[in-house]
Amino acid sequence: MAERKRKRVGLALGGGGSRGFAHIGILKVLEENAVPIDILAGTSIGALVGGAYASGIGPAELILKVHEIVRSPLADISVFKAISDAPEKKEMGIADKIGLFFKSQWLFAQALFNPGMMETKDFHAVVNHFIPDIGIEETKIPFRAVAADLVTGSQVVLSTGSLRRAVTASCSVPGFMPPLQEGNSFLVDGGIVNLVPASVARQEGADVVIAVDVDLDINVNREFLNAIDVYTRAAEIGSFHLSNFQLREADVVIRPKVGGMKWFDLSQVDETIREGERSATESMSDIRRLIPESKKRTFFGTLLDYLRAGAAGR
Repeated sequence: MAERKRKRVGLALGGGGSRGFAHIGILKVLEENAVPIDILAGTSIGALVGGAYASGIGPAELILKVHEIVRSPLADISVFKAISDAPEKKEMGIADKIGLFFKSQWLFAQALFNPGMMETKDFHAVVNHFIPDIGIEETKIPFRAVAADLVTGSQVVLSTGSLRRAVTASCSVPGFMPPLQEGNSFLVDGGIVNLVPASVARQEGADVVIAVDVDLDINVNREFLNAIDVYTRAAEIGSFHLSNFQLREADVVIRPKVGGMKWFDLSQVDETIREGERSATESMSDIRRLIPESKKRTFFGTLLDYLRAGAAGR
């Protein structure tokens, strides 16, 4: 009797800024339950975490790398601070208002005279910290990064060439990071066209697609004080409905409860990773129904991974 062929499993990791560190907790739980991953597709932060994992960097080592970034000068870059420190309430003292004014003027000047508000060298330093200098073809798990072409408005799936360059393109948030030029194309964050690339995993031959959505909560409790607030909110609503439509390609959707976090909030990385673990554990019954081969890993197998990661971090 012929042995039944195992289903090919695809994992799609979505964009969402620092909320995407929940992906690490999800990968940890999938590993512990021996869920096979045959193709990994990522957009934005999903490409950063997914590209690192596909290259052979495990969850424990990824956690160490995140902590290193949090403690490094990169976390103190003026653009990051200006965005993450932005007040959410109208009530501000005069000193706060003066500080916000100068931050806003500085950001405005950056945006007016540069294609991105973040220095290219700083952006590359973040990507290089997580992603090894290898080709996409060399990853241990087949990997695809999703970007958008500003010229044609189309989705671009990066499957060959430099892994770092592909992740850089997928993470280039328009206005924040400069576009990446590839011939006549200018590539930016893939979240514009495909925030959670379940369709890419399916197109690459996955029989079962697990998708992770770390987007903002659609329900908000805030005021719309100016045209920018209204425009931003409209974009959020459009992105939400587009993502829900695209997620029809997924068999299981994992939604960590991180939608209330700011886009670049590094103060809650440990909580975010734990929430990823919690949400993945909650979804394991659905995953096991689709992938019967998955099972809980032994304590010693998991311990060995942590010891290896600790050795790598020294």
